[in-house]
Amino acid sequence: MTVLPPLRPRMLFNYSTRLTGKSRSDESNLALGAWLALVAGMVNSGGYLAFKTYTSHMTGLVSSMADNLVLGEFNLVSGVAIAVFSFLLGAMSTAILVSFARRRALESLYAFPLLLEAMLLLVFGAMSSSVAVGSPFFWVSGVAVLAYMMGLQNAVITKVSGAVVRTTHVTGMITDLGIELGKLVYRNAGAREGQLPVFADRRKLMALTRLIGSFFVGGVVGAIGFLQLSVWFVLPISALLFLLAIGPVCRDISAWHSQK
Repeated sequence: MTVLPPLRPRMLFNYSTRLTGKSRSDESNLALGAWLALVAGMVNSGGYLAFKTYTSHMTGLVSSMADNLVLGEFNLVSGVAIAVFSFLLGAMSTAILVSFARRRALESLYAFPLLLEAMLLLVFGAMSSSVAVGSPFFWVSGVAVLAYMMGLQNAVITKVSGAVVRTTHVTGMITDLGIELGKLVYRNAGAREGQLPVFADRRKLMALTRLIGSFFVGGVVGAIGFLQLSVWFVLPISALLFLLAIGPVCRDISAWHSQK
C-alpha cells in the first residue's frame, strides 16, 4: 500500500508563498486562480441558497437593478445597488492593500486581501446565526458582505495575472474558451500566400477549462456543504483561504521580528 508523505508545515508555507507571495509565475497565477475559482463557486452557491442571488454575478445584478427600477420596486433597487457597490468596494480594497504592502516591500501583498476575505466569511457566519433569517436587514447585509468578498478576490487574481486570469467572470472565461475552440477546429486549407495560419492556444485552452471546472466543482461542493452543514460550512472555506495566505504572512512576521 502506498503511503503518502506527511504534509509538513514548511511544505505548506512554501506552497502558499508560491501562490500568494510577490514572486509570480504563470503557473502560480493559474494555480491561485483555480483555488480562488473553487472558493468563488462555493461562496456563490452559499449566497444563492441563502438569498436566491448569485453575489459574484455583477451583470445579472445590474440588469436586475434596471428592471426593478422600471417596475417601481425601489426597495429591491436599493438593495441590489448596495451589493454592486460592495463588490466595487472589495476591488478597491484589494488595490489599497496591495499598494500598501508593495510600498513596504512585504512578501504578503497578495495574501492580505485573502486573509480579510477569510475573516469576513467568519463574520458572515456569525451574522447568519444571530440575525433573523428572511429579514430585509439579513438580505442586504448578507449579500453586501458576500459581494464585497467576491470583489476582493477577483481583484487579487486580476492584479497578479495582469487581468489574464479571472475567478468569478465565467461569462468571459467561456467566451475565451469558445474563441480558442473555434481556432482549434478551423481548417487552414486555402490560405493565401503570406497569410498566417490559425492555431489555437492549447495552453490557454487547458487553463480556461481548469478555471471553469474549478468554479463548477466549487459550486457543487458549496451547495452540498451549505445544505448539509448550513452556515457552519464557512469554516472550511475560511480555513482554505487562511492556508493560501499563511506562507507570505509568516515570512513577513519573521522578517519583522528579526529587525527588532
